[in-house]
Amino acid sequence: MNRALFIRALSRFSAGLLLVAGLLFIPAGTWNYPQGWLLMGILFVPMFIAGLVMMKKCPDLLEKRLNVREKEAEQRRVILFSGLMFLAAFLAAGLSFRYGWLLLPFPASVIASVLFLAAYALYAEVLRENAYLSRTVEVQEGQKVVDTGLYGIVRHPMYMATVILFLAMPLVLGSVISFLILLGYIPIIAERIRSEERILKEGLRGYSEYMEKVKYRLIPFLW
Repeated sequence: MNRALFIRALSRFSAGLLLVAGLLFIPAGTWNYPQGWLLMGILFVPMFIAGLVMMKKCPDLLEKRLNVREKEAEQRRVILFSGLMFLAAFLAAGLSFRYGWLLLPFPASVIASVLFLAAYALYAEVLRENAYLSRTVEVQEGQKVVDTGLYGIVRHPMYMATVILFLAMPLVLGSVISFLILLGYIPIIAERIRSEERILKEGLRGYSEYMEKVKYRLIPFLW
């Protein structure tokens, strides 16, 4: 086991857990926030398990997933806007619970949790299919076009799973306000996809032909 990679991954995981907990429970003004605990469980338990699996079976992929430093200025702006949006969404969810602003009933949170976990499974399948999945937009040495499985249906199945995850999150938290905030992720990810495809067309052999073969970027028969 790569000890340095393990410590780095565990540190990143712990920091994320503490950040999300702080953004939810401090605005809520209480630890008795059932939807908050529900999200923490379905978000971080599968994430921890997936990290252990990648650590053992594909540490190179784990290292790529830990790299968040974008080279393109346009992509850095996307990351910044996304971060600010999620900050606002989590704060709004905690405050909504505290003051009773436009809350969904708990059964809606349970249904949203099932959708969230289904999207997590989809995300895991994408990671299994594509060993080149970095968190940054880049063309890697020796990278090849993946056009099988989910990549034979849409060109960006990882982003498809991510959109479902991110839109399910505020519903798990029971916050209509947070859901409205996170709808802003859709145009952000659309711009990221357009930018990424420009880079891949220029730098990845066979990607232009792949775009002709698989017509849809994110949603089959729609876009």
